[in-house]
Amino acid sequence: MNIKSYSHRNALYMICTVWFFWGFVAASNGVFIPFCKSHFVLNQFQSQLIELSFYGAYFIGSLILWIVSQFVGVDIIDKIGHKNSIIVGLGISIAGALLLLPSVQIGSFSLILISFFVVALGFSLQQVASQPYIIALGPAQSGTHRINLAGAVNSTGTLLGPLVVSYILFGSATNSASTASIQSINILYIMLALVFAGAILLLWFSPLPKITHEETFEKGLKALSYPQLIWGMFAIFMYVGVEVSIQSNMGELLRQPQFGGYSTSQISNFISLYWGSLMVGRMTASISLFNIKGMAKTILTITIPFLSFGLIILVNIIKGNDVSDFLPYTLCILLLALALLWTNDRPFMMLLIFSIAGCAAMTVGLATEGKIALYALISGGLCCSVMWPCIFPSSIAGLGKYANQGAAFLIMMILGGAILPPLQGALSDTVGIHWSYIVPLLGFAYLVFFAIKVKSILSKQGLDFDNMQTSGH
Repeated sequence: MNIKSYSHRNALYMICTVWFFWGFVAASNGVFIPFCKSHFVLNQFQSQLIELSFYGAYFIGSLILWIVSQFVGVDIIDKIGHKNSIIVGLGISIAGALLLLPSVQIGSFSLILISFFVVALGFSLQQVASQPYIIALGPAQSGTHRINLAGAVNSTGTLLGPLVVSYILFGSATNSASTASIQSINILYIMLALVFAGAILLLWFSPLPKITHEETFEKGLKALSYPQLIWGMFAIFMYVGVEVSIQSNMGELLRQPQFGGYSTSQISNFISLYWGSLMVGRMTASISLFNIKGMAKTILTITIPFLSFGLIILVNIIKGNDVSDFLPYTLCILLLALALLWTNDRPFMMLLIFSIAGCAAMTVGLATEGKIALYALISGGLCCSVMWPCIFPSSIAGLGKYANQGAAFLIMMILGGAILPPLQGALSDTVGIHWSYIVPLLGFAYLVFFAIKVKSILSKQGLDFDNMQTSGH
């Protein structure tokens, strides 16, 4: 890839705003789902079809993008440009948000599912276009840090989204879903469409750098000839599946007597702690992007996690949640900071250590009960927090003109978020909800394998994974 200059921080910050809304909308689904369950008198499986349609759209959208590129004989992202691709994706998401208005008014749950599918379809195009773009907005060795920053912004949207949506739908952060009105639903998605439209205007008038490939496009599945991409596709599938599955089944786990027997109103703070954990890890890992060295970096690596943890506590206090149970979790926050100091910005080592930590956390969660098990399972969010920026760049490293095609294949694998959670739920019906957490354990185990495997593959190709620099390939 070519880019005129490496001083494109404004471009990076602009793209990060788009990532914020991905997290904002995805996490807000958790608020909208109970409304649909009550309003349309759905069972639990039917209500989860929203998540299936949302995450399934990433797979379908990326597949469509690849098929169209093959049909016309050009890389669609390269043809229309990364910026324009993101703008088109935002336009599709606007169409989905506006489609929700008549869907709710008519009272058609099927149309609501289609609306969420269209919103996420736009997100899939934005993802495929923005991931390689962010990596290219600077030196290859700092691509992981830029994605970590974007991921931190995404997780901030995940943390704040449910709070803002609750205020819009219910008039407060704590009311039950049954009190939402059709009018408040309309206001929410009109506002969302307007925000997307504002993002389009900002991008349209922003002088973002153009990224192109010198090589000519070739049809076929040439990207799949790179083993790092094949293994990376499975890694993205497992990572997203694990990240979503841990929290989507946690509500049922918390209702069990051996895990506190919490009521529905008491569960939300633990779910918030899980999603907030992703933000903590990503914010801390993004420090390296700002070229801070020495003792200053060490101090920030230790303090930023606790400041981010404080934001989680503040959001939960605003929601009216009891945060007294959060205090022992500070030990997990400290372990995260120490792990980041130890890995010292080496993407391979970071992925390996955090994957091993994920295996250890799930093992402790399976072997114990009560608060120890609960905190161990929630800490899976800390382990997942830095994985995407390690998996994605390593999977398309060395792909050259096939990078966009490879990115599309990787985005398809977000499908894991639609497959692993119900798989774990089905297992829980057989062995119980506690032992069903063997599913994320196996997912983390694969990521340990991937970390070791991809380092070997890239080394043979002359690529240094820990520095993400080319050495002869």
